[in-house]
This record gives sequence, C-alpha cells and structure tokens, in this order.
Amino acid sequence: MMKRTLMASVGALSLCAAAASAQTTVGFSQIGSESGWRAAETTVTMQEAETRGITLQFSDAQQRQENQIAALRSFIAQGVDAILVSPVVATGWDSVLEEAAEAEIPVVLLDRMVDSSPDLYLTAVGSDLVHEGRVAGEWLVEAVAGEPCRVVELQGTTGSSPAIDRKAGFEEGIAGADNIEIVRSQTGDFTRAQGKTVMEAFLQAENGGADICALYAHNDDMAVGAIQAIKEAGLVPGEDILVVSIDAVPDIFQALAAGEANATVELTPNMAGPAFDALAAYFADGTMPEKFIQTESRLFTQADDPQGEYDRHKDLGY
Repeated sequence: MMKRTLMASVGALSLCAAAASAQTTVGFSQIGSESGWRAAETTVTMQEAETRGITLQFSDAQQRQENQIAALRSFIAQGVDAILVSPVVATGWDSVLEEAAEAEIPVVLLDRMVDSSPDLYLTAVGSDLVHEGRVAGEWLVEAVAGEPCRVVELQGTTGSSPAIDRKAGFEEGIAGADNIEIVRSQTGDFTRAQGKTVMEAFLQAENGGADICALYAHNDDMAVGAIQAIKEAGLVPGEDILVVSIDAVPDIFQALAAGEANATVELTPNMAGPAFDALAAYFADGTMPEKFIQTESRLFTQADDPQGEYDRHKDLGY
C-alpha cells in the first residue's frame, strides 16, 4: 500500500507511472447525482482513475453529510492511499478530517470547500465560485442596459459553498446597478424538479411572471426546470424572462440554441485530473501543491455556437 514514501521518477509525476510497481487505491465520496454536472464529474473522475491505473472506491452520499462522513471513515479503515471528497455542506468536517490526517491519508476536496483548517486537507480543486456568480451578474447588468429589472434567484443547497459563493458573487456583479433588484430568492436544492417547483411559486407571486425580468439560477439544472415552468405559464423564456445560470451542462446549450436561455458560466467537470496530478507529485517526492488549484470558468451566450458546444459536451457523462 503506497503512502507518502511511494517511489516514482520525478520526471513522471503520474500515479499511472507507479501502477506497475504497486496499485494505488483512492476513495471518492461524491455528494450524489443531483444534477447533470454532478453526474459528469463522477464519470470523468472514474475515467481519469482508469486511465492512470488507479483503483477508485466510489461512494454516493445521496446528498447526506452523514453518509459522506461514514464513507470517509470506511476509506480510512480500509487504508486507502488518498481520499477525494466533494463535500455536501461546508461545516462539520473537522473530526473525520483529523482522523484521516492521523492515518496519514491525504484528502483532496473537489469543487466545494469546507470550513475546516487548511492543514486538514492536502489541496482543493475547483473554480472560483464567487467569480462565477460575479460573471453572471455582470452579464445581466450589460444585458438589461440600465432598464429596471426584477430578478428571482434559485439558490443551491442551503449551506453548501456553491450556494453561498455564487449568491455573493452575483450580488457583487450587480452591486453598482441600482436598476437591478433581487426580489425573491429560495433554494431549489440544485435539482431540476425543485427548480421547476420553486419557479412556479415565483411566477404565481409575481403577477404570473409579468413582474419578473430575469432568473438567476445557481446551476443549469434548476434553470432547465424553471424554463419549463415559464413555458407552462404561457411566457417565453429567454425573451419575457431572461435566464442566466452556472455549470454549462449539455441541456443548457440546447436551451441556448433554442433561445430559451441567455447565458451560462462554465464549471468544468474534470476536477479529478488536477487532483490526481497533485497526489502523484506528493507521493513521488513530498511536493506540496497549492492549497487551491483553480480551474477555468467561461461565459457562454447564444452567440457562442451553443449547438456546437452541446455536441462537444454531450459525451462527457452528463
């Protein structure tokens, strides 16, 4: 079983290179499958592990933190070489992370942060969640060009770092625009079904939707559900109500191509590649990675060949 003393050439910082002499086992605790993006992250992580010759022990937490903590403790008991975790919420991780540290098992956070000491995990791989929200807000400021705009907001899972940070970033993005006001904000729990249900309530509360200028959704799946609700209310999404969201999953590109969504900010599902690279270097010679490895975010609109982007994204496991 490889720990921090794993020997590999410095020039080939890859766990795959070490697989010939020993088998690397990594535990992966995933939140669940609440969205297409989440499913893609799981698929890409499995693909990356297979490519590198890593045995991946996968656990689906079904969006319950207690399931994740139990999975991490199981990984520790098994003596895995490393642990990847996408934390369902930001708080309540100290004890289990301390247990992993005592067992000398490095932990890497994927796409979400925790409110624990950075000393308790090796690194975190993710996008700048505040930046994502800010890009969405700045796009809306430009899109409405000074016209009054009442916004409804579909938040992600309460207490999760994406929900907290994407809300804060969007508010920063619209901060200088007195014409834009968030009039309603409620969690849709990052799911398509809840996005539709909450949007139906927003529409009913806002004069059948006539008083809503734009929807900001913390992820695309909630936006897709909301688009359905808007259509069922007899309105035209993308025209009567502007739609901006985050993740860049294939279905939102279809909505962009149909004119039913207006903008999305990409969150790449490949967090595992940089995570495995960091672990390889750490195992090879103790190289400590940066505490946060940032992935790229990009804004897509209807002008950015959404059908082509759909074709490029559709086989990534969404």
